[in-house]
Amino acid sequence: MTQSKHLPGGPQVHYEADELMMEGVSLKEMAQAHGTPLFVYSKASMLSALKSYQDGFVGRHARVHYAMKANSSLAILQLFARHGCGFDIVSIGELERVKAVGADLGLVIFSGVGKTRTEIRQALQAGILCFNVESVAELDVINEVALELSKKAPISVRVNPNVDPQTHPYISTGLKGNKFGVAHEDTLKLYQHAQTLQGIEIKGIDCHIGSQITSVGPYVDAMNKVLDLVDAIEQLGIRLSHIDFGGGLGIQYKAEHPPSAQHMWGELFKVLDQRGYGQRQIIVEPGRSLVGNAGVCVSEVQYLKPGEQKNFCIIDAAMNDLPRPAMYEAFHEIVPLTLHERTPVGVFDVVGPICESGDWLGHDRSLNVQVGEHVAILSAGAYCMSMSSNYNTRGRAAEVLVDGSSSQLIRKRESTQDQLHLERLLD
Repeated sequence: MTQSKHLPGGPQVHYEADELMMEGVSLKEMAQAHGTPLFVYSKASMLSALKSYQDGFVGRHARVHYAMKANSSLAILQLFARHGCGFDIVSIGELERVKAVGADLGLVIFSGVGKTRTEIRQALQAGILCFNVESVAELDVINEVALELSKKAPISVRVNPNVDPQTHPYISTGLKGNKFGVAHEDTLKLYQHAQTLQGIEIKGIDCHIGSQITSVGPYVDAMNKVLDLVDAIEQLGIRLSHIDFGGGLGIQYKAEHPPSAQHMWGELFKVLDQRGYGQRQIIVEPGRSLVGNAGVCVSEVQYLKPGEQKNFCIIDAAMNDLPRPAMYEAFHEIVPLTLHERTPVGVFDVVGPICESGDWLGHDRSLNVQVGEHVAILSAGAYCMSMSSNYNTRGRAAEVLVDGSSSQLIRKRESTQDQLHLERLLD
C-alpha cells in the first residue's frame, strides 16, 4: 500500500514501503529503540528552513537570530549556532542554554516584558547584543542596573504597530490589546527619554506582530509603520544601527500555504529598498518556521475505546508532551507509522492518559490502527517539547535528531527520580 498524500514536513517526512520515515530512518525503529512518547527531528529540514532565510539575505546585511523559545534543546541550538545564527532569548535560563553550547553571546537579543533586575544584570555581564525594551518602566530599570555596573546597556525598543497578524488571538502580539511592546504613538517619546539616560546605548528598533502568520501583507504593513518611526527617530539625531523585524512566519499544519522565507523577504526588501533602507543591518527572529515541521512526536496506541458519541484512540503521548491542542485548539496531523489495507478505518478522538478532558491531541481523525501500533503527530518541532511539563508526574519525552540514515539521542527520557531529586521530605 502506498501513501500519496503530501505530509507536513515533507520531503523529510514521507512513507517508504508503507513505513513512515524521517529522512532515511524508520520512525517505527526509532520507537522500538527509544520508547514512546518520542520526539524525532530532521536536521535536513531545519537547515533547509534556515537556508530559505539566508538565501533571501544574499547581498544584504541581515542575520537570523533563532527564537529559541520554540525549541531550546541543546543540540538544536548547537546546530543553528554552527550555521551562523544568533539567538533571541526571553529568560536567563535561555541565556544559560546559549552559554552551554558555546555560542557567541554577543549575538544574543533579550526580549520579553518581565525581565528581572537579576536577569538584566547577568545579561549585561555576559555582553549580549541588546535588550528589546517593552516599557518605560523596564527602560528605567535597565538604566539603573547598567549604572550600578558602570556599563552602558545596549537597547532596542519593541514597537507595537497595531497591525492585525490574522492569526490565533493567543499568539497575536502586535495589537493594542496585547501586553507586548510600546504603543506606536508613544515610541518617539521613549527614544527621547532613552537618549537622556547615562546607562543606555540606543542600538535599534524592534517589531514583532505575532506567530503563525501565513501571508506577507501583515509584515508589509508593520514594516511601513516601523520605517515611518525610523525616519522620525533619526530626524531627532538618533542613529539606529539595526532594524529588527522579529519572526512569526507560519508553517503548514493542515492546509495553510505560507510563503517561503526567501519569497517573503524578497517582497520585504522591495519595501526596504523603496524606503531607502535596503542596506541597513536587518535582524529577524524566526522560531516556528525553522523547527516546526522538522519534528514529529511518535506515540503508541494503548486502547481503542468505543463510546456512544465518540470513539477514542488512547495513546501514550498527552497534553503534557504536546500542549498546543489543549492550549490553542491547535491542529496537528496524526498518521500511522505503518500503512495497512485492512478495514474498517475508524474515526477517533485521539487522546492521552492525563486526567483532564482537555487532554486531546486531535478530534475526529480517520485512523487505521490497532492497539500496540504507533502514530506520529506531525509538525511537532515547535512549542511542544519546550512547553512540555511533568503534569501527573509524567516524565518528559526523549528526543532524537536524524541526519540522513543516522540518528542520535539528544535528550534522555526523564525518569521519576529525575523529577524527585530537587524535592525534600518534611523533617
